[in-house]
Amino acid sequence: MSANLRGNWNYPTTIWAGPGRISELAAACARAGIARPMIVTDEGLAGTPMIKSALGALENAALFGAVRGNPALKHVEAGLGAYRAGGHDGVVAFGGGSALDVGKTIAFMSGQTRPLWDFEDIGDWWTRADAAGIAPVVAVPTTAGTGSEVGRATVILNEDTHQKKIIFHPLMMPRIVISDAELTVGLPRGVTAATGMDAFVHCFEAYCAPGFHPIADGVALQGMRLIQQFLPRACADGRDIEARAMMLTAASMGATAFQKGLGGVHAIAHPVGSWFNTHHGLTNAVILPYVVTYNRRAIEEKTRVIARVLDLPVHGFDAFLAWVLEMRRELGIPHALADLGVNIGNAELIGREAAIDPSAGGNPIPVDAAALERIFRAAVQGNLGAVVKAA
Repeated sequence: MSANLRGNWNYPTTIWAGPGRISELAAACARAGIARPMIVTDEGLAGTPMIKSALGALENAALFGAVRGNPALKHVEAGLGAYRAGGHDGVVAFGGGSALDVGKTIAFMSGQTRPLWDFEDIGDWWTRADAAGIAPVVAVPTTAGTGSEVGRATVILNEDTHQKKIIFHPLMMPRIVISDAELTVGLPRGVTAATGMDAFVHCFEAYCAPGFHPIADGVALQGMRLIQQFLPRACADGRDIEARAMMLTAASMGATAFQKGLGGVHAIAHPVGSWFNTHHGLTNAVILPYVVTYNRRAIEEKTRVIARVLDLPVHGFDAFLAWVLEMRRELGIPHALADLGVNIGNAELIGREAAIDPSAGGNPIPVDAAALERIFRAAVQGNLGAVVKAA
């Protein structure tokens, strides 16, 4: 068998999907072996009826609701202190991507003695962890974007270096996911659009990443099709339960697919988020067409396949790029990073940090700091033509 047909494949965990299934939260904790859960959630959700209901449904439960966007080590340490002080034996990670990442990281670190950065996703650093010290997690996503509920990694900001670090361990995967579309009904249109495009970027970059993983490719293609069909519906009518359910599914599919790899969009978005505190999904959505354009010569055939899957009138790169631009316009996604308050004052630094981000290695065309800096500058200025010249 040819060496390029080899691959190590892993798949998501148990998912309880369907409207109203949050009523099974206590059963999920019991199945996961959690008797004294700590609910970890976002600041914006901490006082909401859904969190109060979850607390009421669980015996011996406590709440840690001090998670913010682009979570940093201090959020993890504060939660870890509360977890240990409360004598908890598992985490219910409840909320958007930040809450899921912090909750998973608290559970992971609960039995470790080494510092968090010792488990960065570099080589076999994950083997440094004491597997017996990793607490179980039940994940309850309330946004349809990151897919962290089916991920074996988290993204945590190192505020000392302004770098987002990926922390990885196979046992960080939640034991059970409750995918309840009713929990996403209250999401504002802008958040729905930004998180939905985050899921699309996951699917797209995974499909275009080099390597042999046809199962991930199939998941990614179907994820893109679902997002094309249901994201505009979810934005138009936030109470469209079918659209909300399909977007939750697509988000989990994106995170399932990107075990194959990501690419330049995420490589740039991570340092942009670190330095400018931008929303991750929205940042990805803005950067997407600039990286698509840069990668044209390597992804033309793949964009023809995507165009067929999306049933575009014309199959090819130009038709796909035009669709991306129109989809963003329809959803109210800005065309330039400058519209998010991003400037080019530290463009060289953004390029360097993007080049060392693990996502950069999955880009279809090898990229260095200079190339990523040029793409970043073009995205800040909203100038696709500058990317064409750079490529």
